[in-house]
Amino acid sequence: MKHLFAVCFFSLISFVAQAQGRLLPDFTDLVDKQGPAVVNISTTQVIRNAARGATPFPFDDDDAMAELFRRFTPQHPPSGQGAPREFESRSLGSGFIVSADGYILTNAHVVDSADEIAVKLTDKREFKARVIGADKRTDVALIKIDASGLPTVRLGDPNALRVGEWVVAIGSPFGFENSVTAGIVSAKGRSLPQENLVPFIQTDVAINPGNSGGPLFNMRGEVVGINSQIYSRSGGFMGISFAIPIDVAMEVQTQLKATGKVSRGRIGVVIQELTKDLADSFGLAKAQGAAVNSVERGGPADKAGIEAGDVILKFDGRPVLSSGDLPRMVSGVRPGTRVPLVIWRKGIARELTVLVGESQDERVATRASRNKAAPSEGATNRLGLAVSELTLEQRRELKLNGGLLVEDVRGSGARSDLRPGDVLLAVITRGVVTELKSVEQFNKLLAQTDRSASVSLLVRRGDMQTFINIKPPGERKGE
Repeated sequence: MKHLFAVCFFSLISFVAQAQGRLLPDFTDLVDKQGPAVVNISTTQVIRNAARGATPFPFDDDDAMAELFRRFTPQHPPSGQGAPREFESRSLGSGFIVSADGYILTNAHVVDSADEIAVKLTDKREFKARVIGADKRTDVALIKIDASGLPTVRLGDPNALRVGEWVVAIGSPFGFENSVTAGIVSAKGRSLPQENLVPFIQTDVAINPGNSGGPLFNMRGEVVGINSQIYSRSGGFMGISFAIPIDVAMEVQTQLKATGKVSRGRIGVVIQELTKDLADSFGLAKAQGAAVNSVERGGPADKAGIEAGDVILKFDGRPVLSSGDLPRMVSGVRPGTRVPLVIWRKGIARELTVLVGESQDERVATRASRNKAAPSEGATNRLGLAVSELTLEQRRELKLNGGLLVEDVRGSGARSDLRPGDVLLAVITRGVVTELKSVEQFNKLLAQTDRSASVSLLVRRGDMQTFINIKPPGERKGE
């Protein structure tokens, strides 16, 4: 009986193991078919005129990146009188062939400032490459080698990716050529700081220095992204990596191939994410859209009639779900095109038309570093703010016709991002935007406002403007 039980038990274990084996993905065919189109890229940059006696090494000896940098540098030049006046800096990256006549996509940071670019194929052939064009804003570069009949990758649709789906990366981490790593899609449409033009694909695929510029494949063997960045505190992989969607990269590639540069649209506004609290103060049912902090005088948006305090709800017929959507939409429009948009102003949706210009991309307002002044002893209003009217000299210096200077922040105001030195330009409540001219007018507005209503302020801080919401007294989250 015991013998029969043991046989049945081990048979069950064997069956489960086989079943699990059939459920796990097999990447072998994908790698066999698509691997030959992935290339290793090595670059050389000559650092000239290094100061005599100085060490041309960008990290301290105890820096976590120091050892990594040394591994990619042929020799760490010694300091002292004998230090050379120039040396070579080498780096590694990856790329993939998109056309049989030698066009290769990679990251812009892989080939940035390179004096020489070498491309190595899986069949051990090596070629010198030249840069056709590089776009630092999206971190996409197009390079070319003189060859024909090359294997090419198949392109997929990153929009069809699903969170949790298996994906595969092929590249040269730390110089180990044609290394294969796999994981899943962790998230889509990620906006990173200062990277608001790219809706990154986030994965947990192991990506390390040398993987940059390599392809990210779906399980059908189609390229859905270019591996570009990692989130790390050590310089190495820590479980989070980001890829540029291939449709974004191919749009950039088309312009680079045609003209060697990328031309983008702009409308001349500074925008901010619309939170639920801000949406309430604007009288919007949903926290969707891009709040306009300021408008460039004489720019496309100004000529179209867009004002600070407006919320852009639609651009070219497409809804603006978050502030990060707008720069991508605008940049994708050819300069000189007339585009319809829908704005929210004073509780009403309005339609306007803007003539898209050409220049740098839309800016997104960010929080300035805190630099609080000593608190004053003046009286505060019901928002906990002690304010004063700007002097004639201050208005002239700031080029403002009105506004109130914040001298102290207490009470509910202290729980906001307001700080002494800010200049209040306007108050927004229930969708109505009112420019501030005097302390008396401001306090009167507050007295006439329902104490439970959400209040937002348009604030000037340095050269930037931002919306800040203040919770009514007694309405603190978590209480």
